[in-house]
Amino acid sequence: MSKRRKQQRSVGGGKREKVRDIFVPRPFAGLADEADWVALRELVPAATAPLALAAGLAERYGDRQVTLATVLPMAVPAIVRADNQIMIGMQRHAQSGDVSRDLAAALLAALDTEPGGPVSVPALPGPGPRLQDVLAAGTLAVTLHDSFGFWVAGEAAADPAVQASLERADASIYPTSRMASAPAAYWCRVGDRAHVRWVVPEEEDRALDALAVLGASGDLPLGPQTRFAGMFRAHGLLVPVWDLPAGPGADEWERPLADFAKRYAEALTSAGPLDGAARRARQGLLGRQLTLR
Repeated sequence: MSKRRKQQRSVGGGKREKVRDIFVPRPFAGLADEADWVALRELVPAATAPLALAAGLAERYGDRQVTLATVLPMAVPAIVRADNQIMIGMQRHAQSGDVSRDLAAALLAALDTEPGGPVSVPALPGPGPRLQDVLAAGTLAVTLHDSFGFWVAGEAAADPAVQASLERADASIYPTSRMASAPAAYWCRVGDRAHVRWVVPEEEDRALDALAVLGASGDLPLGPQTRFAGMFRAHGLLVPVWDLPAGPGADEWERPLADFAKRYAEALTSAGPLDGAARRARQGLLGRQLTLR
């Protein structure tokens, strides 16, 4: 078995116990705004949200400013700036099978790191606290950015080398807007194409059945000149994706998305098993599904 799937830890008496890296299919379950956690992990290029520590950690570490970021320089798990602000990166290279445990381990390591020092985070942290254990309950206040300038502050921001690095990173950001008509829905323009991507919060099979009902009735598109492109499957939730004309901005799609959200909510409450048309639509949706991990 590979090192990624198995690691060792010491237990009482010096005995060695093998610990498996268990895959958690829905790592953000139990967190408020679970769908937005998924969106920040997989879909959004540049965004931040403040985090509040759970009561026990707040008592131990005091009033530490902790910020969740979509990605940090070189995709590192965490940084502690010279001003003692902690930043935790959602999108990173090394990870185990439990994203929630990875992020919690990065946060705990950052809390014990001196201001401005490097944060040492294990690739496979092993069993331990998860986000649900280390954060206070509350929703995410997401702020979208058109620059990664939030990475640095003070004199470092004026360094020419830092500025050059930021310019290279900023070139990867595509226009993104958070939609008001549905939670965890984001409009984006990538090249000459625009999309709406919505992380729906319902359990996967239930969401898929509702989408199948809409597919059978021809109600999946957001409107004329739009196309239901398919779905992502990300961290146990479904992410329907629509292709849109590139010209209109995000505001033009608020009403069509609100109308779709109403149709989707009605389909969720429809009673009884799927009929033949809906079952065929369901199979078609499964064939257009991509899994993100």
